[in-house]
Amino acid sequence: MSRFNEAFKSLFAINMGVRKGERIVVFSDTIRPDENPFPSDADRRTRLRETAEAAAGFAGENYGNASFVSYPSTVAPGAEPPELLWREALGDAVVDLLAGDGILAPLLSKTASRAQLVRAEEIVLAGKDSVADLVLAMANHSTSHTRFRLLVNAAGGRFASLPNFDPEMFFSSMQVDWSLLAERTARLAEEVNRAVEIVVQCPNGTMMRFLKSGRVAAGDDGLLTAPASFGNLPAGEVYLAPLEGTSEGVMVVEYAPTRKLDSPLKLLVQDGSVVEICGDEPYRLKLEQKFAESDKNRNIAELGIGTNDRATRPDNILEAEKILGTIHIALGDNTGFGGTVSTPFHEDYVFYRPTLTAIGGDGSARILLDDGKPVIW
Repeated sequence: MSRFNEAFKSLFAINMGVRKGERIVVFSDTIRPDENPFPSDADRRTRLRETAEAAAGFAGENYGNASFVSYPSTVAPGAEPPELLWREALGDAVVDLLAGDGILAPLLSKTASRAQLVRAEEIVLAGKDSVADLVLAMANHSTSHTRFRLLVNAAGGRFASLPNFDPEMFFSSMQVDWSLLAERTARLAEEVNRAVEIVVQCPNGTMMRFLKSGRVAAGDDGLLTAPASFGNLPAGEVYLAPLEGTSEGVMVVEYAPTRKLDSPLKLLVQDGSVVEICGDEPYRLKLEQKFAESDKNRNIAELGIGTNDRATRPDNILEAEKILGTIHIALGDNTGFGGTVSTPFHEDYVFYRPTLTAIGGDGSARILLDDGKPVIW
């Protein structure tokens, strides 16, 4: 894995700002026996795990206090990782207290009450000296929208999330000029935060309206050096949780997270939720299964806008949603960034050549993307 050494050096030094002696936890996952991924995706996931283990080894050699955890893949992005990872990242004493208070099980199932979430944070803060300084999430399924990630951040830990990562991204979208990306992302976030409503139209028939009133758009710029930082790598987006129950329109989905669909699926959205799926693509079955598990999985959870000019891959959601001039819309959980819907599912879909209009409180309209081309910012 020596060809990744310079990439690891940049990751830990520039993106994470690691200091010698900090405790680092790197984790990944394996393909479950009941999974049947496409051969190309199985290969990527195998390489991802190998690269994650190598990253942990690099961190141990250069910073002195790193560990690696691997577990069978969770069933969906947004599902909580298993207890062994909680213990490695938060410490046995903290997890024992969570279990003793009867909080751990509802945390793992994402059914914890607000009072239990508050108590969990109190326990973690009291034991924060045992919490990892840096967690590098290189599992296939995202842990971004989990209680685990929120509690690591609550204790001041820095959390980098690389779901669906392909190690070859170290030589493409991870080669972006991080300072310029940060400036671009901040400018766009400022423009979005002037709006109370966002309207999106795409040539493929996607037409959506999102109410933003009361919600704050944040930027993910890949510079995760401050305590409690969180973001994706590769980075490059502005994102927000639209006000629940208000999104309306049609989403024409052309890509699943790691492949182009054989034919598009049309998702009809009313009152903030998907109410109908049209189309015969096999991916429809997965969506119907998730919707059958919980109506919360129908929730329009996120609107994001890509800002990374080195991102190009449409077939990998982690990179695709960062492509400069794209937008993405997610379903499911949004509690990790200002929303109120808690569910063990969060999945993003990318849309190309969007025209995005920001509507101000006075009714004024500002076009921020015109057929996928940035305007103003």
